[in-house]
Amino acid sequence: MATIYTHADSNIRKTWLLFSLFFVLVIGICWVFSYRFNNQFILVFGVVFSGLMSFISYWNSDKIVLAMTRAIPIEKKDSPELYNLVENLCITAGLPLPRIFILDEAQPNAFATGRDANHAVIAVTRGLLEKLEKPEIEGVVAHELSHIGNKDMLLATATVILVGFISLLSNWFLRSGFRRSGRDREKGEIGGILAILGIILAILSPLFATLLQLSISRKREFLADASGALLTRFPEGLASALEKIARDQSPLTVANDVTAHLYIANPFRGRKLSSLFMTHPPVEERIRILREMNL
Repeated sequence: MATIYTHADSNIRKTWLLFSLFFVLVIGICWVFSYRFNNQFILVFGVVFSGLMSFISYWNSDKIVLAMTRAIPIEKKDSPELYNLVENLCITAGLPLPRIFILDEAQPNAFATGRDANHAVIAVTRGLLEKLEKPEIEGVVAHELSHIGNKDMLLATATVILVGFISLLSNWFLRSGFRRSGRDREKGEIGGILAILGIILAILSPLFATLLQLSISRKREFLADASGALLTRFPEGLASALEKIARDQSPLTVANDVTAHLYIANPFRGRKLSSLFMTHPPVEERIRILREMNL
């Protein structure tokens, strides 16, 4: 199955690039505000805390995501049909069996998380098992296993932590930045410029981080669709599943803006967004590409 997962090394490089960009961005924000408030502790805090958050993202991002989604672990006796389906696909793909979780949600959806194939998790909703046929569930599971095989799970789950932290940090600095400090008055024009620069950074940093997150998400979905179809040799199963998932109007109560990109399909129903801020490629385009595949 090595031919399926041809972008794995590229995704590893993107993961480390993301960590590096995060580190630089946080340090840059903290440097501006340490100068503005004449407090070097802010810079030290930024260096230490960004390093700590990168460490936490690498080792514990899956646990955080599972806690946020209130996912429940299952064993073979709890859902033998699902367990056997995942096990058979893993054998075909040459992947170790991931832990399997269930979300008690009516909306059909699923996601994969974990730092590598040996620490992987697949989570599916109750609605997915109840509303989809076996070939469709197989297509969804193959898609999520492809995220594991393509080694882009860490990239996806780490952004949950890193983007969220940048947003919190920027929000705190933004609130502080509107107060003109004594150092600004002492530094005159330079202080004022830095104050404005700090506010601009605080506003734009989470936006840039989110756009990076969404760009990564859309590309990885196309790749996982193709890899999943190659794994099952039946693209129609995933195409039909995506149609049913897109039509279903059930809410996904545990979804939020930070974790939305993890799911196989946009978990929000009825939300109108520009293509720039979409967490997933248009489902119509994904279905079209799948149905045009010749295997």
